[in-house]
Amino acid sequence: MEKRILGKSGLEVSALGYGCMGLSYGYGPGVSKEEGIRIIRAAHERGVTFFDTAEAYGPFVNESLVGEALAPVRDEVVIATKFGFQDGDSIKGMDSRPERIRQVCEEALTRLRTDRIDLFYQHRVDPNVPIEDVAGAVKELIAAGKVKHFGLSEASAAVIRRAHAVQPVTALQSEYSLWWREPEAEILPTLEELGIGFVPFSPLGKGFLTGRIDDSTQFGEKDFRSQVPRFSEENRRANQQLVDELGRIADTTGCTRAQIALAWLLARKPWIVPIPGTTKLERLEENLGGATVVLSAEDLAAIEARLQDIQIVGERYSGAAAARISR
Repeated sequence: MEKRILGKSGLEVSALGYGCMGLSYGYGPGVSKEEGIRIIRAAHERGVTFFDTAEAYGPFVNESLVGEALAPVRDEVVIATKFGFQDGDSIKGMDSRPERIRQVCEEALTRLRTDRIDLFYQHRVDPNVPIEDVAGAVKELIAAGKVKHFGLSEASAAVIRRAHAVQPVTALQSEYSLWWREPEAEILPTLEELGIGFVPFSPLGKGFLTGRIDDSTQFGEKDFRSQVPRFSEENRRANQQLVDELGRIADTTGCTRAQIALAWLLARKPWIVPIPGTTKLERLEENLGGATVVLSAEDLAAIEARLQDIQIVGERYSGAAAARISR
């Protein structure tokens, strides 16, 4: 697979990474450890070198899964994980105190079966801890050789600048896709100016852009989409227009909706690396096929023209979760 460099950091990764969260958390009960290991290793065998996890995914079990799956090829891959929640539990709220960051690092190293974390993200901005203190704590871990690169997630342009002044930020991870384009206003220009890479999570709109979700889809009680306003039955019906149009675009190219959505992101900037996740091998192969789709300037202009009048309905998070987003 084609490789990309995240900003000016020199950190080289596959053009598409693999988001491991859904193997353990978020979209239901998760898969067995054996199945999780199988699909992570299948991703690596197909050229993926960039794997994303977090202590909060489980909590903790996803890091252990990733560590076991990638142990045989540790020096061939880049592993990203995250700190920032109390006791690793996203429900409890934020905790990015320097002592907690150091604790998370040590525990993550053990679970990941490694001696260094390639990319250590603050999972969400903590309003109670100055970002300068957070960046300083990670800077110390980098100096100690326990962390290689510093990242932020869902941070505002102002927070990114303040952190970057203390410890250069290698990558920002935030939601970005054809149905969530807010980063284009301030975030992408800031990242380009500072030489920071961008790692879009939910590049397929949490599955919606694939066309396999409609207004009749039933989500399980452990699937967080059941609590997301944008995924209410009414809003899914209203947003179907985007999926239908994406399908028409895909039909003209011989690709799937997912492949067009990923190719569109890759075409935005050469330092953008999406991290789609899946629990199914056939979907993994479909997603990775998006890295081979080349959209011309004419293709991109046509997509823009056909989608520009479509209004997306519904907030992307519920009130409690939205409060943890720093914009």
